[in-house]
Amino acid sequence: MNNKRTKFIVFLFLFTLIVTAISPLRTASAAENSIDVNASSAIIIEESTGTILYGKNIDEKLPVASMAKVMTEYLVLEAVKEGRIKWEQTYTPSEYVYKISQNKEYSNVPLRQDGSYTVKELYEAMAIYSANGAAIGLAEIISGTETNFIKLMNEKAKELGLTNYEFVNATGLENGDLMGMHPEGTSPDAENKLSARDMALLSQKLIQDFPEVIETASIAKKTFKEGTEMLNWNWMLPDSTIKGYEYEGVDGLKTGSTNKAGSCFTATATKNGMRVVAVVMNAKGENLHSARFLEMEKMLNYGFNNFAVKEIFPAKYQVEKQSSLPVVKGKEKSVSIQTKDPLTLVIRNGDEKAYKAKFNINKEKLTKNGELTAPLKKGEKVGTMTVSYTGNGEALSFIQEGKQPQVDVVTEVAVEKANWFVLSMRAIGSFFSGLWGTITDTVKGWF
Repeated sequence: MNNKRTKFIVFLFLFTLIVTAISPLRTASAAENSIDVNASSAIIIEESTGTILYGKNIDEKLPVASMAKVMTEYLVLEAVKEGRIKWEQTYTPSEYVYKISQNKEYSNVPLRQDGSYTVKELYEAMAIYSANGAAIGLAEIISGTETNFIKLMNEKAKELGLTNYEFVNATGLENGDLMGMHPEGTSPDAENKLSARDMALLSQKLIQDFPEVIETASIAKKTFKEGTEMLNWNWMLPDSTIKGYEYEGVDGLKTGSTNKAGSCFTATATKNGMRVVAVVMNAKGENLHSARFLEMEKMLNYGFNNFAVKEIFPAKYQVEKQSSLPVVKGKEKSVSIQTKDPLTLVIRNGDEKAYKAKFNINKEKLTKNGELTAPLKKGEKVGTMTVSYTGNGEALSFIQEGKQPQVDVVTEVAVEKANWFVLSMRAIGSFFSGLWGTITDTVKGWF
């Protein structure tokens, strides 16, 4: 009896030691994979796939302040690409633009009423220094008036897939700050609003459609033609003139702050082959300007420390039990199918093998019996491959629902159409095979 009791005490002691040893490890792991962003709304996405790495209140429409200029940048770059405006064409400020540009309470480069400025100069002033007068000037160059321009902003937002937005001016200022000259059809107290999801989506589209935006967004300091020194409000740029907030890999994108919006920032950064886009809205802190950078540092660390872009399935990958399809009217009766390209995903660290692939064959390519019809070309697309998450954690979602990564599934080789003799022999063979089956079934029935 004493022996049993001694064994039990020893077992209990060892068990306690094991639990005590494991608990700190579990706590550390949980801490490493958690994040607490002190802001009204925040999101991190991987740029190439739109995979959401973190989100907090991402669908509430909130004021975005000067981050609205991301849409103005998009429309300027699009107009240049399409040839509707040119970088070197000149512009003389309207009275509206002149008055706004002279207000030193806003971020501005003062423009002369009789001055002449190129599109490039105004664009750089807006993208680097968030110059509000320059932004309105660009709106007038593209659309004639800011009123017409905001119609274009909202139309483009819908076209890009944004769902929770309201653009009321080209700058991001509160309409009440526009000296009574706010765009027609908008209220005096209106302000540009987007959800964090839409702000990240808009920024992703800007970077993907016009990657040259990074060249300007990453400029830490430049002098405007009138001698105004433009310091980039993005203090996280590695060569920022404001020290203490630099972050390796940050090369954009746009800050913003108003009384209603608070401290806002949309950042983009690259590290270890992965680019992220992160948005923080109404970041809380002691200082309006620094709060957004302190919270963004948490977000970027979280994204880069816990996720990676990896090739999960290689090109020419075949799914077991889906590696071939039957072919009718061909020299061969089946054809192997495989992926055309590798499938790259954003994964949590340690989840490399937590995905299962599936071929989705295009039914329009098949006969009613589920066959492909010859002739078939080598590399002919017959469907797509998607994946599902099989791990223990929560599956990652995407900034646009239904936009998960996929690759084409194609034929491995060409299949020529069989000649009439082969097709005839097959038809005869099928007839007698069917006839023999009927006879054998009948005979079996006799017994």
